[in-house]
Amino acid sequence: MRNSGVLLLGASGRLGRMVQAFWPAETDLICHSRTVRPGYVSFDPLSDAEALCAAMEGRRAVLCLSGITPAHAAASGNPLSLNAALALAAVRAAGRAGVPRLLLASSAAVYGAARGPLSEDIICEPASEYGQAKLEMERDAFATARDCGQAVTMLRIGNVAGADAILGGWREGMQLDVLPDGTTPARSYIGPASLSRAIHRLCTADDLPGIVNVAAPGVVHMGALLDAAGRAWTPREAGPAAIARVELETKRLEKLVEFAPNAGQAQGLVAEWRAYLAQPDSSQ
Repeated sequence: MRNSGVLLLGASGRLGRMVQAFWPAETDLICHSRTVRPGYVSFDPLSDAEALCAAMEGRRAVLCLSGITPAHAAASGNPLSLNAALALAAVRAAGRAGVPRLLLASSAAVYGAARGPLSEDIICEPASEYGQAKLEMERDAFATARDCGQAVTMLRIGNVAGADAILGGWREGMQLDVLPDGTTPARSYIGPASLSRAIHRLCTADDLPGIVNVAAPGVVHMGALLDAAGRAWTPREAGPAAIARVELETKRLEKLVEFAPNAGQAQGLVAEWRAYLAQPDSSQ
């Protein structure tokens, strides 16, 4: 049956759990995990193309959050190139299943050290292996999508409060760079609830562009974020390689999604993070 919910691939990961926690009730969310979990559809998308295609049949949209992060690669030994392999499996299956809309999770890491605001149209020069792997994923997926006539949108997701290295990765004795003007580095962020609502809107909107930056408007200073969360940190002099500001241009997203006035500010981000931590499945 067409338009019977949204399939979320990689739902058991941290971002997947955040999306689930705040997903609007009016649209069914079918959650996937590679390993068996209660309430999930379970299969390996790389080795079971038939199960992947069957899970996509009749869905109004498919969101693929399956991927390999640097931390996962280091712990598992899996190569970052699996990001492209997972995306291509999703594109091919969506083409076979006739999915109206496929959204693939990319990353703001594709922009590297470019000066912002960073629009979706600039030439990307990644500064990390992860950013390069995600950019290669985008290019390969777009090429395959053209070949099979599949509509696809890349979500270049910025820092997500609680799934980031600062708030989510906080530890005793954490140090932050302090720039010559006395501020800490600023980054584009989005909270878990805003992320879920934005993705829901993208899954149900008409005429999506090929690439969308996913972040709340503006930037937040790392020090301000930890201060708002009551997390202590120690200043250190920023080195020459420190990037003072990474700001994603969000005009495309804002045409489709309405954000609360403080969604990109420290207090708003921390409030969303705490609301997520209060969910029963947040630590799984």
